[in-house]
Amino acid sequence: MPLSGVAEFVGREEELKNLHQLLQDNKQVAIAAIAGMGGVGKTELALQYGIQHRETYNGGLCWLLAKTGDVGIQVVQFARTQLDLKPPEDFDIVAQVQYCWRRWREGDVLLVLDDVSNYEEVKSYLQSLPSRFKVLMTTRQKLGRIAQLSLDVLQPEAALELLKSLLKETPGQIEKELALANQLCEWLGYLPLGVELVGRYLARKQDLSLAEILLRLEKKRLDERSLSKSKSEADMTAQRGVLAAFELSWQELEDDDKQLGCLLSLFAAAPIPWKLVEHFVTEEYEVDLEEIRDDRLLNLHLLQRKGEGVYQLHPLLREFFQYKLTGLEQTEEFKRFFCWVIVVVAKGIPETPTLEQIINVSPAIPHLAEVANHLIESISNDDLPWVFVGNARFYNGQGLYTQAEPWYQQCLKIVKQRLGESHSHVASSLNNLALLYYSQGRYSKAEPLLIRALALRLKLLGEEHRDVATSLNNLAYLYNSQGRYSEAEPLYIQALALSRKLLGESHPDFAQSLNNLASLYGFQGRYSEAEPLFIQALALRRKLLEESHPDFAQSLNNLASLYGFQGRYSEAEPLFIQALALRRKLLGEKHPDVATSLNNLAYLYNSQGRYSEAEPLFIQALELRRNLLGEEHPDVAISLNNLALLYDSQGRYSEAEPLFIQALELRRNLLGEEHPDVATSLNNLAKLYYSQKRYTEPEPLYLQALELRRNLLGEEHPDVAISLNNLAKLYYSQGRYSEAEPLYIQALDIFERRLGVNHPNTVKVRENLADLRDRLPPNPE
Repeated sequence: MPLSGVAEFVGREEELKNLHQLLQDNKQVAIAAIAGMGGVGKTELALQYGIQHRETYNGGLCWLLAKTGDVGIQVVQFARTQLDLKPPEDFDIVAQVQYCWRRWREGDVLLVLDDVSNYEEVKSYLQSLPSRFKVLMTTRQKLGRIAQLSLDVLQPEAALELLKSLLKETPGQIEKELALANQLCEWLGYLPLGVELVGRYLARKQDLSLAEILLRLEKKRLDERSLSKSKSEADMTAQRGVLAAFELSWQELEDDDKQLGCLLSLFAAAPIPWKLVEHFVTEEYEVDLEEIRDDRLLNLHLLQRKGEGVYQLHPLLREFFQYKLTGLEQTEEFKRFFCWVIVVVAKGIPETPTLEQIINVSPAIPHLAEVANHLIESISNDDLPWVFVGNARFYNGQGLYTQAEPWYQQCLKIVKQRLGESHSHVASSLNNLALLYYSQGRYSKAEPLLIRALALRLKLLGEEHRDVATSLNNLAYLYNSQGRYSEAEPLYIQALALSRKLLGESHPDFAQSLNNLASLYGFQGRYSEAEPLFIQALALRRKLLEESHPDFAQSLNNLASLYGFQGRYSEAEPLFIQALALRRKLLGEKHPDVATSLNNLAYLYNSQGRYSEAEPLFIQALELRRNLLGEEHPDVAISLNNLALLYDSQGRYSEAEPLFIQALELRRNLLGEEHPDVATSLNNLAKLYYSQKRYTEPEPLYLQALELRRNLLGEEHPDVAISLNNLAKLYYSQGRYSEAEPLYIQALDIFERRLGVNHPNTVKVRENLADLRDRLPPNPE
């Protein structure tokens, strides 16, 4: 082989340095190997090493091609033609080679054996080498104890630099299409042979864009002609195209080895947890599986070990094994079994996964997505939704609703296409997508889906089915969030009765129904009815789920909120703190439920005048919600409103006002004009104006809030009493005592009956009324 390599050699500076060190360290005969998969640039690295160190090896460089014939014969031929040596012909070949070594030209010698597949075939020729010889082998295998430099693919920057060097005739092309160039290198898995072949092809086809070559590669895969070596590329070090290079390794595999390689190609182009692979064999064959992996695929550099129990195929090798998979008799069987294994993983992802469960399942998610996107035809009808639901739950459980949405949408679409409109899986898909929309605060999109899901379940399953109870509960949950309490209550009661009848009173679904009905009563100010239900749900969840479950944290939070509304702050605080700690532990710091707990604890502190403790929690909750949910979400409006309340309480009016206005506008846009939260925002903005003595501005807002609350919540709700009290305070400040007094009396009556005579709100209104009466003229006798 001539001592010349590619015109530009990039990205291997560290490897060249390490290789030289490897060869120079040994004072005896140094034998080292450059090992790696086909196409990684082993031969080119050896060649570049020889070029850079030709002065070091003044005894010459001898290049032998291990694949093309007996190495001993090549040594003898080289010695005769290049060194004028004449080994005796009556010696055997080993003796002739030793003769050549002894009489070789003076100086250090670099002996390169390119593409060694079996060290035993060359070992006998190397045993009597003088120490001035340095032996460098390139191989696709691991050669026992021989010092080895494992050659991996190029770094992304080096692959891009190599591509640029090959397209020097079209300067600026890479810079103009930098994103596409990076995408092209990534598709090629940064394999030097792949990048060089495609780069040379593009250099010959100057009218071919990067976008077009990418499209061709994605369509034709390894059959794309740009991955084959052209006859015109005589100056290339590599002798083969990508497919031909991989084919050499394929020929060295046994049938079982080939089958495992093909099976691994069904996984995504991502790290593969070996525990998933072990599902494909019984326990008695696990050792055999490991032997094939370690002694064959790893040994031939057809598989890479990425960490403990984690392996990966190079993207182009994955393409190669998929190419070979089509020729196996077991192709469809492999696909079905692979999909079944992945579906088992999907079914193991709970509706409300903990952070630990998320971490554990994370390595399987790319493979779950691979099945959903490319192998769905191999999934049975019964398992069809699970690959989509598993992906969606993974993201939804982290509050990553945007990433979850396309999976639920795709699920609904595929299920309809395969199973038709009237199927229970369609109802479940409608329900799941609706709940996602609910989590995003997109109530108008959620409602029609929930109604359709309920109607379909009633039609297919009848009125007494667990899924019907779920649909009733979910629709009620939506109505409750919209302040449509009169519509929500009968659905909640119906769902609770159905759960009790079908599942009994010791079931998580029954606990959820108790919790939801209690929440409704809490929003309606029916605290005495809500409390026993919350307590029952909490006790049931503690018994069924234990104390390390997100639903248990939900019950703690809800009971604490109830106590907070009732002014029972000392009872509420430890529950809020426990719920926050549990959610952080189970869900991590970045989760919507953690933001809810931060907000609720801050609200409690604010109610107690503990402003310095409340403010950082409110700010943290707002920031979390913005990052997780986006700016257009009802929970963001809640955080804006609550932070503004804090500033208002501290007299920081210029900071509070824009937040109140922003919260009001957001609620109007998201929830409509007829919602209790809109009334709350109107009331709070009016209260701010009152605090600033801007007395002409609060009255219309207070009146509007009072009317809304009466219409939505009824005359007996504590929020109505709040509106009555605030309006009375305004009239009192304006000297309109005769208008204020009946409002105070009405508010006091509601508070005493709904919250009790000692509730802070009750006490405050009683004081307000007494102060007013002190200013009223005495009644005439």
